[in-house]
Amino acid sequence: MKVLLLQDKNKWKEMKVEEVEKPLPNKGEVVVEVHAVGLNPVDYKTATNGNPHWTYPHILGLDVAGTFDEVGEGVVDWKKGDRVVYHGDFMKKGGYAEYAVTTAHSISRIPDAVTFEEAAALPTAGYTAYEALFRKLPMNHIQTILIHGGAGGVGGFGVQLAKNAEKIVFSTASAHNHEYVKSLGADYVIDYREENVVEKVLELTNGRGVDAVLDTVSAKNATDSLDMIAYRGHLAHIAGAPDYTKVKPFTKVISYHEVALNAAHHIDDMIAQADLAKMGDELLALVAEKKVAPMIERIISLKEGPSALEELSKHHVKGKFIAKIK
Repeated sequence: MKVLLLQDKNKWKEMKVEEVEKPLPNKGEVVVEVHAVGLNPVDYKTATNGNPHWTYPHILGLDVAGTFDEVGEGVVDWKKGDRVVYHGDFMKKGGYAEYAVTTAHSISRIPDAVTFEEAAALPTAGYTAYEALFRKLPMNHIQTILIHGGAGGVGGFGVQLAKNAEKIVFSTASAHNHEYVKSLGADYVIDYREENVVEKVLELTNGRGVDAVLDTVSAKNATDSLDMIAYRGHLAHIAGAPDYTKVKPFTKVISYHEVALNAAHHIDDMIAQADLAKMGDELLALVAEKKVAPMIERIISLKEGPSALEELSKHHVKGKFIAKIK
C-alpha cells in the first residue's frame, strides 16, 4: 500500500509517498481502507519530537475516514464496506496511508448525508471541542462562553457547538477572520492582536465576565483568561494548564477542566474509548443535519501533506485541511 512515511523524528517536511506492507488486524481491531484523512497541528508537533513508542519509519494521521476492509477476531456488528470514521491513537501508526488499523469499539458510522472528507475533518478538532463543551462543562448552567481561536479547528467547532446550544458566544481571532468566525455563530469577536481581550470581555459583560472559557492557545493564555471568568465559572484548557494560584481560594471558586482527547487511548478503560465513538456519532448527526459545518478549507493529495503541515505550523490557517486518498 502507499503511505506517507516519516523516516525519523523532525523529518516531517521530508516525508514522501512510499510503498509498505498492508497492515493486519489483531483481536478487536479492524483494517480501514482510507478514503480521506484530516491534517492537524498535533501531527507536526509529535513528529518534531518523536515518541518513544514509535518505530521508524512511522505513519502519522489521527483523523481517518474510509470503509471496512478486514476485521480481527472478536469483531461483530461490522461488515466489509461499512463507511466509518475514527480518532486514532498517536502512539500507533496512523492514517496517512491507503489502509490503517484501529480498535473496533472506538469507531463511528458515517451517515449517508456526510462525505468521507467531511467526516475526516471531525475527530481531533471536533471531538475535542465536543468533549470540552458536553463532557466537561455544565452547559445547562452556562449562558456565556469565550472560545479562543475561533478561526481554528477546535475553536471553530467550539463556536458552532456553543451557538447550536443557544449560548452567547465570544471568540478571539485576527481581524481578517472576524466575519468568518461570526459566520460560524460567534456573537462577539475580539481582535487579540489589537485589543485587550480581558478588558473587552469585561466591558461586554458589564464587568461580570463569562461563565466559561475554552482555551485553545497556551498555558499563559489560559492563565490570562482567569481574569475574565465570572463567579463560579469554568475554564476548559487543551493547550496547557493555567497557574492555579492566580485565583485565590474563597473568591471566584473557578472550576478547571483538562481536555486531552488522546488520553482515552492510553488508559485501560473501554468505556472512555467507546465514548470517542459516541461523540463521533453525535457530532456526525449534527453535520448530517447541517447544524455544524466541517469547515473544510482545502482538499489535497497525500503527497502534498508535508507542505500542508508546514502551512499549518505557521498558525494562520482557518478551518481544516483534508488529504483525499481514494
